[in-house]
Amino acid sequence: MRKSFLSQLFLAAGLSAGFASAAAAHPHVWVTARAQAIFNAKGEIAAIRHTWAFDEMYSAFVTQGQGTDGQLLTKEDLAPLAKSNVESLAEFDYFTYAKAGGQNVEFAAPEDYSLEERQDKRVVLRFTLPLKTPASASKAFSFQVYDPTYFVAFEMEKDNPVTLAGAQEGCSVNVLGAKPLPAADASKLTESFFSGLSPGYDFGVKLASRVIVACP
Repeated sequence: MRKSFLSQLFLAAGLSAGFASAAAAHPHVWVTARAQAIFNAKGEIAAIRHTWAFDEMYSAFVTQGQGTDGQLLTKEDLAPLAKSNVESLAEFDYFTYAKAGGQNVEFAAPEDYSLEERQDKRVVLRFTLPLKTPASASKAFSFQVYDPTYFVAFEMEKDNPVTLAGAQEGCSVNVLGAKPLPAADASKLTESFFSGLSPGYDFGVKLASRVIVACP
């Protein structure tokens, strides 16, 4: 199964529409995320390591017809799909938006990626996203993980959502959660609402947590 990431999301959304009327509104796919800021030997942020756990419906869709009944799919089983996914994510900027010293950060191609099925049957995608130019965390480094169109809803894990690897003493990380939409506004998130937005409108940022990494 080597469909593009976007094709999989739309097909999974169509599948879920047969089970829940809520599928008539965004979002259609839910991801619970963890992240790790990786430092190099110079004390610069060199990469972000992502761990994304997909919802049960999407996980069931991408694993159907694969493996043996009763056995979890391994990284080896899902290696072709992992490769297809991370390559397709380039079109969406890897759903990762970072700034260093007020300037946008650019990322290189993902490394060390894998996809596997957990005991709870949720599929987990892991990949490392290197910065094209390592950034100093002493100049207000921040990043967000979200889909601008809100087709995919990203939510940071409640416990230990972001960690640091290789950071010098005194570095810290702070996760600023987004304010939830009022119920009246949430009820407006229909397909017609999103189709009426102007091209390039960044809706997802309204509901995205902001991660701030700071070092002395």
